[in-house]
Amino acid sequence: MPSIYITGVGMTPFGKRREPLGALIARAARQALRDAKLETVDALFVGVMNPEEFVGTGNTASVIADRLGLAGVPAIRVETASSTGAAVLHTGCAAIASGFYRRVLLVAGEKMTHLTTARVPRILAEMLDREERACGARMPALAAMITERYIREHRISLSHIQRIMAQVAIKNHYNGSLNPLAQFRQPITEAEYYASKLVSVPLRLYDCAPITDGAAAVVLTGEVTDIRIAGIGQSTDLLPLRLRSSLAAFRATRLAARRAYEMAGIHPEEIGFAEVHDAFTPFEIIATEDLGFFEPGKGGRAVEKGVTALDGPLPINPSGGLKARGHPVGATGLAQVVEVVYQMRGQVEPRRQVRSPALALAHSVGGLGTNNFVTILERADRARPLIAVRSPERLQPERPPHRPRPIQGVAPEGVIETFTIVHVPPEGFTPPLPLAIVRDARGEMVIARGEGLRYLKIGRRVFIERREGGFWFFPATVFEMARRRVQQLFRGRGRRG
Repeated sequence: MPSIYITGVGMTPFGKRREPLGALIARAARQALRDAKLETVDALFVGVMNPEEFVGTGNTASVIADRLGLAGVPAIRVETASSTGAAVLHTGCAAIASGFYRRVLLVAGEKMTHLTTARVPRILAEMLDREERACGARMPALAAMITERYIREHRISLSHIQRIMAQVAIKNHYNGSLNPLAQFRQPITEAEYYASKLVSVPLRLYDCAPITDGAAAVVLTGEVTDIRIAGIGQSTDLLPLRLRSSLAAFRATRLAARRAYEMAGIHPEEIGFAEVHDAFTPFEIIATEDLGFFEPGKGGRAVEKGVTALDGPLPINPSGGLKARGHPVGATGLAQVVEVVYQMRGQVEPRRQVRSPALALAHSVGGLGTNNFVTILERADRARPLIAVRSPERLQPERPPHRPRPIQGVAPEGVIETFTIVHVPPEGFTPPLPLAIVRDARGEMVIARGEGLRYLKIGRRVFIERREGGFWFFPATVFEMARRRVQQLFRGRGRRG
C-alpha cells in the first residue's frame, strides 16, 4: 500500500455539550484543517452512527459539507455502528492509496446526551440481533454474558474478575483525570467502584462507558508528514452472539489485528501503547489478548501488575478510554487516532505522556464485536531495526461460519452456555431478569429468559420452552424431570391406543 500520512487532527471536549451535532463536527474539522494548514481538501468523509434517531437529521454528509463551506467537494457518509470513526479513517486511507485523492478530511461525531437514559440504550440496541434483543438483551447484558463465559473458560473466580474490572476502571478514570478533553475528570476509588449499582451481573455502572457528545477530525495525505499509517485491518463476525465460534473472545478483532500487523510488518510486542475499545471494562482485558499483547486469560494479570498503567511497559487507554474520555459512538474510533497523534507529537500533558510513543495501535469495535478495526500508526522518525523484521504469518483463507438460520424448534432440554442477571432491563421487562444462552440436545443455540435465580450456572441442565415473546428456560429438577417423563409416557400410550 502507498504511504499514507496524517497532516492534521482536531477533537472537541467530550461530555454533555450544548452545541448541536453539526457545530461539534465543524469545530473538530476546523481544528484539523488549521493543523494541516489547509483551507480545502479533495474529499470529505463523514462518520455518524445514527443521527436520524439521535438528532433527527439525515443526509449528514451534505449537511457537514455545507456547514464547513465545502459545498462542491465530494462528501460521503460512512457507518459501521460503534466503530464508525475507525471506518471513516480506513475509507480515507483507501481513497488516498488509490491515487484518486491527494488530501481528504475525515470527521466523525455523535450527539446523545440530550435524550433520556432509557432511549439511548434502545437506539443502541438496534445494532444487535433482533431475536436476542426481543428477550430483553441489550449491550450490557450481552457483554455480561461474554464476561461470564470468559471467567469460566479461563478458570477465574468471580471475586477475582471483579477486582480486575475494578482496577481497569480505576486506571482509566485516573488517565481521564489528566485529560482536559475527557468526560470524567475525577479519579475513582475501589470503594466507589463497588458502591456503584449492578447493571447486569457481573457488570456495575463503573464497568460501562457513558453516554457522550463529541467529535473528532483527521486530515490524511499522500505527502510525507510526521505521522504515518503503518497498517490497517478490518474484519466482521456474525451478528447473533449465540452463533459465534467463541463466546469469550472476538474473532473479528483477532483477524483485523493479524491483517494490520501483516501490513505493518511488525509483531504485537513492538507496540508502545494502545487505545482499545473498552465499552465495558472486561472488553479491555479481552481486547489486549485478542490483539496479541497477552496470552488468552492473562490480560487481567497484566492489569494487576501495572503493565497497562500509564507508566507501565504497555500503557492501555492513556486518554481514559471510552470509560472515562467518553463514548460518542460515531466519533470514538477516530478520537482514538487523534489521541495517538497527540501522544506521538508530545502534545499531551506531561503527566499523561507515554514513554514509547513511536509506534501505537488503535482498536475499535462495531456493535457487539461484529465490525472491528485495528489501525497501527508510527512516527515518521521512528528508527527502523537494522535487521529485517520477520513478517507475521500470511493469513490463510478461512471457511465462513455457518449462516444464521431461523430457529424452527429446539429440543426440550439443554445446557446453559453463559448467563447474566439484568438489574436494569429495558422497558417492558421486570428486574431482576435472568437471561442465558442455552445449547439444546441437538446443538441448537438459543437465547432465553429464565425463571428463578439460584440455579444459574454455566453447565447447568435446564428445560427450554417456546412461549409468546421467545424462549424460556427453567431448572431441570428431579421433580420436573419425573413429571415430564410421566407426561411422555401417557402421550405414548395415547398414540398407541
